[in-house]
Amino acid sequence: KTQVPMYAVVKADAYGHGAVPVAKTLCEVGVDWLGVSNLEEAIQLRLAGIDRPMLVISYTPPCEAARLASYDITQTVVSADHARELSQAAVAAGVELAVHIKLDTGMSRVGFVCHEEQEVPAVVRAVGEACRLPGLRAQGIFTHFASADEQSDDGFTRGQFALFTAVTEGLAAEGITFELRHCCNSAATLRFPEMHLDMVRPGVILYGLQPDGWMESLHGGFMPVMEMKTTVSMVKDLPADTPVSYNRTYRTGAPARVAAVPIGYADGYSRRLSNRAYMLVGGKPAPVIGRVCMDQTVLDVTALPQVAEGTVVTVFGRDGDALLSVDTLAAWMDTIHYEVVCLISKRVPRMYFENGRSVEQLNYLLP
Repeated sequence: KTQVPMYAVVKADAYGHGAVPVAKTLCEVGVDWLGVSNLEEAIQLRLAGIDRPMLVISYTPPCEAARLASYDITQTVVSADHARELSQAAVAAGVELAVHIKLDTGMSRVGFVCHEEQEVPAVVRAVGEACRLPGLRAQGIFTHFASADEQSDDGFTRGQFALFTAVTEGLAAEGITFELRHCCNSAATLRFPEMHLDMVRPGVILYGLQPDGWMESLHGGFMPVMEMKTTVSMVKDLPADTPVSYNRTYRTGAPARVAAVPIGYADGYSRRLSNRAYMLVGGKPAPVIGRVCMDQTVLDVTALPQVAEGTVVTVFGRDGDALLSVDTLAAWMDTIHYEVVCLISKRVPRMYFENGRSVEQLNYLLP
């Protein structure tokens, strides 16, 4: 628990974990704000009865001003033009929008651009003008760190923070202050308590995942929230020199016993895992052989004679004393664990457990 309010990031379906169940749990344990990436994500949570303050942390078209206000959703202002257009739309709709100003201090995505110290005065003027526009209530201001998870980022994060501080101090000198100044993502929340300001914005650490592997030493480690399981759908024996799956990228070198599992790239199990990954069966590795298909994957279970139809297979997570981490899958895919969990598609049901007991199931296809 931090000493300042916490803004829990639940965008991208709560990093693939299921936005509504996750947001409800986070509210129960006391988070102060929820962060989403677009208006539809925010409305989904509102329709589920979640009443915490919410901030859309990216662009929303100004024509949505009335809906933003009707659902009591705070909007990010990403530029001077965006501010003017939101103001005009809010005035036309007869509403007032709570907004947070976004500063681009080095991420080079959305936000008022302030990459150099000499740009600060112009940014202060532009943001000040935006804050004075009718129909907008400038409640907060924030930036996003580009490399806070790098063990040595050549001072880039501190440079971003210095620019952010210079702008907010310049605005304060003109009488413009904010209820909420925030800039710390998961990595910065862990590493830079002096940058916590009025609120922190943890994301990936809420799901028990490290921003980067080296950071485990800072806090003693997290416990991943998600595991992915499937079951064997069929077992068969193949003779030597038998091709497996599309394009015959794998051939059995000797007689082999293989198992098909009903999971593929349409479920979020990437085709990049073909012929390079394994799954756990009874705590033992079962190599992925041949191409990962849209709906199925084949495992070599020659060394696992106990495998039969219905046997539980761990795609990632714990299986007895064995662990196949999502970070391992990410390494096989040449990506990061954020992408792995976000790729899990909505045709995969989510089951939620508390103290080892199943308490809820989320099935997007059969709600």
